[in-house]
Amino acid sequence: MRIVTQAVIRMSTGLNNLVSFVDTRPRTAAPPPRVKPAVFSDPASQLLLKQIERIAPSDASVLVLGESGTGKEVVARYIHAQSGRKGPFVAVNCGALSATLAEAELFGHEAGAYTGANSARAGWFEAAEGGTLFLDEIADLSLGLQVKILRVLQEREVVRIGSRKATSVDVRLIAASNVDLGEAVAAGRFRLDLFYRLNVAALALAPLRERRGDILPLTEHFLRAYSERLRVALPRLHPDTKRALLAHNWPGNIRELENVVHVALLMSTDDIVLPEHLRFATLPGAPAARNENAFDALLPLLERLFNAPPTDLFPKLEELILRRAYDFCHGNQVQSARLLGISRNVLRTHLKRFQVIGH
Repeated sequence: MRIVTQAVIRMSTGLNNLVSFVDTRPRTAAPPPRVKPAVFSDPASQLLLKQIERIAPSDASVLVLGESGTGKEVVARYIHAQSGRKGPFVAVNCGALSATLAEAELFGHEAGAYTGANSARAGWFEAAEGGTLFLDEIADLSLGLQVKILRVLQEREVVRIGSRKATSVDVRLIAASNVDLGEAVAAGRFRLDLFYRLNVAALALAPLRERRGDILPLTEHFLRAYSERLRVALPRLHPDTKRALLAHNWPGNIRELENVVHVALLMSTDDIVLPEHLRFATLPGAPAARNENAFDALLPLLERLFNAPPTDLFPKLEELILRRAYDFCHGNQVQSARLLGISRNVLRTHLKRFQVIGH
């Protein structure tokens, strides 16, 4: 049992909720563990890293596209590290910028430019002088700000709010988005000229479900990071746990994986992470919509079976579902039961009945 860390888990509506976590260390906020590109092991990720190494030494703007949580900032930091630029790496989440203050945040302002501007302040472009500015979720910016960013890229200078004097900047811009910018352009939400200006070098970051080779290395990375932070022994992964991690679809990508590993570490005992320690998130509404479409696709097949029913139709369908679920979860009984919405004991009874497992 762990000594340094205590986790109190309370059951509520079938879900385990973390109620309290006691840490004997001083209560100081620590940043989340940062993923290094060296962790990526999947062939698709390795190919992406080689692309980055080719484009990084240039000053070309880069557009990184991918779902939320796939590691776009990791890619941006790696580009900066490989670029040889001596200035800082500055990351800005455009979706978190206030609509009224976004211009001042990006381009700066002079004293007295507006109410509350008591002193002059440089914006993020100036803060990244000589380095790299990473604008995450750039599609969230207004069209007016998009025009100003386009001008910065063309002229290599910014004009602070309240000033008529331009300031030269030497900044490499990396932009990222989790939406299809082509669709945003067609819908009039994103400027075509800015899209072309950013799209000099485009990198498409695949979701984690398409980079299965990254799942276990990332899991080990987060286990080590959180074990060190919590000052507990590094646990090992049970083989069934590995299979469960590989079988999950990871709609939240790397961010979801980090959260799953963190909670599993808190819940595990005896220095081993078991499948029941994994708490996979479900997106409200999304799975139901996908399942409705899947059920609709099954209807014509069921009608064909009903028109010419084989003997023992229901047992055959039941066995088919159980076997396919068991194979889909790579023989993991906990995950198979969770997938089908039944208990593990009920699942084992059916698997024995159909001779999938021994008695």
